[in-house]
Amino acid sequence: MTPHAPLLEVRGIAKQYPGVRALDGVDFDVTAGEVHCLLGPNGAGKSTLIKCVSGVVAPTEGEILVDGEPLPAGEPSESLARGVATIYQELDLVEDLTVAESVFLGHEPRRAGLLNRELMREETTALLERLDHGDIPPDAHVRSLRSAAQQVVSIARALSHDVRLLIMDEPSAILDGQEIEVLFGVVRRLAADGVGVIYISHRLDEIRRIGDRVTVLVDGRTVATGLPADTPPGELVLRMVGRRVEQLFPERVVPGDDVVLSVRNLSRSPDVRESSFDVHAGEVLGIGGLIGAGRSELLRLIYGLDQPDGGEVWVDGKRLAAGRTSAAINAGMGLAPEDRKSQGLLLGWSLTRNVSLADLGQFVRGPLLNRRAEREAAAVQLRALDTKPDDPDRIARELSGGNQQKVVLARWLMRRCRVLLLDEPTRGVDVGAKQEIYRLIVELAKTGIAVVMVSSETEELLGLSSRILVMREGSVVAELDAAKTDEVELLGHAVAHTETPPLLEETS
Repeated sequence: MTPHAPLLEVRGIAKQYPGVRALDGVDFDVTAGEVHCLLGPNGAGKSTLIKCVSGVVAPTEGEILVDGEPLPAGEPSESLARGVATIYQELDLVEDLTVAESVFLGHEPRRAGLLNRELMREETTALLERLDHGDIPPDAHVRSLRSAAQQVVSIARALSHDVRLLIMDEPSAILDGQEIEVLFGVVRRLAADGVGVIYISHRLDEIRRIGDRVTVLVDGRTVATGLPADTPPGELVLRMVGRRVEQLFPERVVPGDDVVLSVRNLSRSPDVRESSFDVHAGEVLGIGGLIGAGRSELLRLIYGLDQPDGGEVWVDGKRLAAGRTSAAINAGMGLAPEDRKSQGLLLGWSLTRNVSLADLGQFVRGPLLNRRAEREAAAVQLRALDTKPDDPDRIARELSGGNQQKVVLARWLMRRCRVLLLDEPTRGVDVGAKQEIYRLIVELAKTGIAVVMVSSETEELLGLSSRILVMREGSVVAELDAAKTDEVELLGHAVAHTETPPLLEETS
């Protein structure tokens, strides 16, 4: 790539919160037309850094320059006016608005004081065509779009502000393999147009495929910057976690003979169709398939979050009342949901309250709750998972995504489950934390817990599971021995008889 003067320069950025130094001297730069990848373990300060660059947070020390001129600290509107836009992992689109309304939300074009909807549609179409996705209808409602198309709309929204630097936080986290290719095509077109991109991801294979240079953060500091994107993964891991992860996956557990969980003909139209399987004590059963195949919906039915049309769920030989989470919990079942922020945590509560939520009864003393015992028990589980910080009084929203996931797991570790349902357990988690969670899953299985794990990462399914069920269009279409299969066979079952997914979800 031809050398350019930096579009963005970050010099000595530090951010101090009460008792915590989230950033402690960060330096890196981004040139126009470059995809600069930002790596680091959970808690490294990536989220705080992008909030500083986008103007949401004012740094305590240091400076940020765009085109050599200082960026006003803590002024999001100023950052946006200078062409800096951010797309967060949890997309901030309003599902009930149209695509055009979402793209121009907050800066709608007007004529004679009224919304100029015709101009909105025309300019939205032009932005989508720039991204090679002119087939997304500007009048379609956001909720009717697939995840990849929603991601494209979010990028178009950023481009509507004449963006010059686009920050993308874990943009592939909610996408399947085909949709990631769509995303990469959009990123490459933006870079070709001269837009600088900061791309944050924990997936090292993505870094090699989409990036130009890499910066690594650890404990709020820059430990490496300007590394080529084809730097060997082992070296990047060493920079991030201070050690080489030679064996990412622990040795598989040999399942026992006893059936702990039995699912029979479980159905809910149109998402899940007559699914049946058993899970043995000490088994890690993986569930694979494309996004939309019905994997998460199946876990919700097993856990009683949704009322099935038919079928049965049995735990330790006892049939559970359908559609009742209390029955599942009382039978010893726990669920770590896919969306930990909205479904798995109470973000404004302390870690203690989040961890003890499913088992408050053990801390009741007469009419009162023994807060001290509750706090001490939560602290034990948080330390066991190496949660950072492990202070049981911290508020859940203050933790990084990976550490929030550990809090959800700690809840069920305290509960001593018989069955643990894990939906994308390592989504948004760095490679060092992944290894810890994998170790934990295996250790739980060794105690006789039956683990059911939904994952979009084929490597994860193959490395942890004893068996893998593959779902397609709501049905279990294959059962594979994880030790004797490979990614090609797994994906072959997942995509058989399908084409590239449409941008609009199918509607009944």
